[in-house]
Amino acid sequence: MSSDSQLATQLSLAPHPEGGFFRRIHENPRTVPNPFPNPANPDDTVRLASTSIHYLLTPASPIGHFHRNKALTYHLHHRGRGRYRLIHEDGRVEEYVVGPDVEKGEKIMWVVEGGVWKSSALEPLEDGGDGEGLLISEVVVPGFDLRDHEFLVWSRLVGLVGEEKAAEWRHFLKEGNRGE
Repeated sequence: MSSDSQLATQLSLAPHPEGGFFRRIHENPRTVPNPFPNPANPDDTVRLASTSIHYLLTPASPIGHFHRNKALTYHLHHRGRGRYRLIHEDGRVEEYVVGPDVEKGEKIMWVVEGGVWKSSALEPLEDGGDGEGLLISEVVVPGFDLRDHEFLVWSRLVGLVGEEKAAEWRHFLKEGNRGE
């Protein structure tokens, strides 16, 4: 059994719809007024104050597909290396590596504002080896609610970054959203 498989078992992780593996580890029992009310659902008035997960990308599931949440997400690095790609609604793109080498500019904590499209992928180690999976934790404020989540689709990706960049990043879209 690989160290990633052992870790997933030890942390009781399950496949995540975005890719990789996860487990919700905390739900703040307090609620807050829903900042994203749905006028069609008058009962949608509160959200949990925060939720947290462990999230693991592995060589067997190396991509977190483009998605966005309405809520802000704090990310905390634990091990491995990965690349994050963010697309803002104005088309501005950010890319950075997360990992332990702060001296080389790798991030150990980062924040993604609500409404920003995000994908993640394993990044090879400096020596070219595959290494271990990328393990992070995420804290979502207010707490994650599936009603606030959306996967990016091909036509929207093209509209945000243009045909050339969209073609380069097509494999970061969830299967079925690639416009093929």
